[in-house]
Amino acid sequence: MSRRHTGIRALAATALLVPLAACSSSGSDGDTKPAAKTAGFPYTVTNCGVKTTYDAPPKRAVTMNQHATEVMLALGLKEHIAGTAYLDDKVLPEYEKAYESIPVLAKEYPSYEKVLAADPDYVYGGYASAFLAGDGRSRSALAKSGIESRLNVEGCAQHPVSMDDVYREVREVGATFGVRARADKWVSGARRELAATAAKSKGKKTRSVFVYDSGDKTAFTAGGRGINNDIIERAGGHNVFADVNKSFSDASWEKVVERKPETILILDYGATTLAQKKKRLLDDPALQDVPAIKNKSFAVLPLSDVVTGVRAPEAVRKLAAQL
Repeated sequence: MSRRHTGIRALAATALLVPLAACSSSGSDGDTKPAAKTAGFPYTVTNCGVKTTYDAPPKRAVTMNQHATEVMLALGLKEHIAGTAYLDDKVLPEYEKAYESIPVLAKEYPSYEKVLAADPDYVYGGYASAFLAGDGRSRSALAKSGIESRLNVEGCAQHPVSMDDVYREVREVGATFGVRARADKWVSGARRELAATAAKSKGKKTRSVFVYDSGDKTAFTAGGRGINNDIIERAGGHNVFADVNKSFSDASWEKVVERKPETILILDYGATTLAQKKKRLLDDPALQDVPAIKNKSFAVLPLSDVVTGVRAPEAVRKLAAQL
């Protein structure tokens, strides 16, 4: 089972975190005076069941999973990142230079000891698998070491994830690090981009779409609860497995044939190449009557485009162009 599959199915541990104690300083007259507070603080946020109060922005963050790292970089927070881990594909070109200056703790997930060695005061995970208790990196374990944490909202969402959750993710991270104005600016830009894509797609026929992540005996595909579904709908498509109440799920190939998708969206990542995934679909005798296979109608997006991160608005535009 891949890390992606594990991350979707894992549950992050929850813990109550203790707010940082207020600092004080002594004047020359011997009186104790409270330290000046940072604008926007204290800031309290509840994330995936963990309520945390920040008296000041974290200074040394460790980011795990690409979309968490890119949210930080999009908000100009490179100087706050003490270490990073786990890319699904290449970082966006505009972030390459910044990313190259950040220590990479591990190709995949670092051990708990490696995380501690980076001396973080904050760990930001993209998937629930970033905080698997069995790997020793649970949020409660981090809290016991005095380290605050955040899990991307898609990792614990109790409702279908939408672009509103992307806005929430960016704004809450921005508030945590004292850069609310940058977060608001990013959200405004994202809204404009989505509006422009919607205007171009207006009046076009909706196409039925089957998402192929991976799988041989069964198809690992996108259900109706993840950001995938919202991206497809905004791009002018209809996810043929939108009725599945999961972000990702296994589906039988018989169900794929039955639902007759007009386009197959292949998620390009991992050890299996795009060409290999496409060949597997085209060569399957059971799929020969599927409209998308008959017409060789494929769309492609990298995995990092279809998660709750800063790539999501651009992913809508890219998919709309392919549909």
